[in-house]
Amino acid sequence: MSLAIRYARYGGPDVLTLDEVPIPEPGPGEVRVAVRAAGVNGIDWKLRRGFLDRGQLAGGPAGTGVEFAGIVDALGAGVRDWSVGQAVFGHATSGAVATHATTASESLLAKPDWLSFEQAASLPVAAETAYRCLRQLGVKEGQTLLVHAVAGGVGLVAAQLARAWGAEVVGTASPVHHAFLRELGVRPVTYGDGLSERVRAAAPEGVDAVLDGSGRDVLAMSVELTGDAERVVTIADGRAAEYGVRFSTGADRVPLSEVFAEIFPLMEWGALRMPIERTFPLERTADAYRLSEEGHLRGKIVIVVA
Repeated sequence: MSLAIRYARYGGPDVLTLDEVPIPEPGPGEVRVAVRAAGVNGIDWKLRRGFLDRGQLAGGPAGTGVEFAGIVDALGAGVRDWSVGQAVFGHATSGAVATHATTASESLLAKPDWLSFEQAASLPVAAETAYRCLRQLGVKEGQTLLVHAVAGGVGLVAAQLARAWGAEVVGTASPVHHAFLRELGVRPVTYGDGLSERVRAAAPEGVDAVLDGSGRDVLAMSVELTGDAERVVTIADGRAAEYGVRFSTGADRVPLSEVFAEIFPLMEWGALRMPIERTFPLERTADAYRLSEEGHLRGKIVIVVA
């Protein structure tokens, strides 16, 4: 048997339960992973609260979590790329917050020895989303990028990646994060009234592109700052179409092999890092999601599976 965090109805963290379930069997082209750590993401609790109802409860309780790191435990028919015992990380098909999870063979990457399971589990969603959005925006050397919610997982990867590509970065964040952001070469500004003026003061050369990870009703201002709705991408504001802004989703997902061909060298050189705000054991997953929903985090929350 396996242990998995699941929910049988929509709601807050209190609907999560730690259940004993049959160990999932990998289907054709799938890999089963003995999970060592799973990342916490906003999409997890939005699904759990029913904000993005995809019928996930139609067949009974649903698992939670979309990214993980662990050890290959079993192979489905036709899998030739992996061997039992390999350390891997990536996107999960079944709920990642569990002792065992399955995923498509191509959704995994080998975990380098220099990367811990906790660190690896924090990366797939943030790194892929940041890389994808910067490519969609066409960010390049000499430009200025504005990142809303720059202290979150996606924001931090986007800011450091843009800096590595030669762009200047301005980011909105709570004051408690400003000193850390300056260490990364980001010009931080505070949320709230007068934000547009503060951004203009921080970027007197103008703003060329905007990545919104906050969903804090900043799209109109962002379009005004860039002068072009096509220069703004959001991953958090469902009203994007009202402003002619692109809403970037997992449907546009870039292969992890492409993403980490860019990310891993930067991490090894010390030019990109992902801070882990806090770790929680599997049995305290509800507490992890409470903290996630409160916001104002630096980096990622990770659930450690014993």
